[in-house]
Amino acid sequence: MLLLTLLPWWLGLPLLLALIAALLLLPQRLEISGYAGVIRHALRWGLPGCLLALQRALGGDVFAWVTALLGALAGYTLLIALESWLDRERRGAPEHASADHATSAEWPELALAPVGPAAKLIELESPHWLPVAGPLDDPRGGVVTCRGGRCCFASGECVDEVGEQVGFSPDGRWFAAQMIDQGGVILWDRARQQHLRLPGRQLDGWYQGQPWLSRGEGDMPVALSAVPGGDDDR
Repeated sequence: MLLLTLLPWWLGLPLLLALIAALLLLPQRLEISGYAGVIRHALRWGLPGCLLALQRALGGDVFAWVTALLGALAGYTLLIALESWLDRERRGAPEHASADHATSAEWPELALAPVGPAAKLIELESPHWLPVAGPLDDPRGGVVTCRGGRCCFASGECVDEVGEQVGFSPDGRWFAAQMIDQGGVILWDRARQQHLRLPGRQLDGWYQGQPWLSRGEGDMPVALSAVPGGDDDR
């Protein structure tokens, strides 16, 4: 107020207008930084200082005082209107003040709370490959005979175009075999009697008795259900 009283009114008035422009153009940024309240106080106290400078410039007579008083009336009316407009979003929500206060008081807990479902760590059990050089023990009983790219089970079921290595899931439900050209994997779901041939895929491991596959080293393994063709009868 003292500064604007000492300055010429034509310097003080642009300063006040600049503060008003800042409140109108940057309301959210000023609220976050805490400068909005400082600027409002500056306008309330700066306006009479600017009017006193105007009264002094007009000669200090009765006309000057009347002009200053009218300016104060108009100026504070505009300031009240400005603050009312800036606080328009706060009106009508007193009933929610207690809830907002509780929310703001709990924000550290909310910020540290996990978002979404809890993460689940998936650890794959590496496949145990067996060479097809001789008879193989079937985890579900019997012997598997592999010869000439064909593996036959004691039940009479056979899998063709088998490569050099085969394996079983930990519970014995799945039979897996590399293709002859090692360009994919053959899967046989013995519970559903479903044969799958998946070229371009390799078996990375087992999780909860289900196969997980990838396209090669460095590729993210995915469940069989996420592989195109993983549910087709072949």
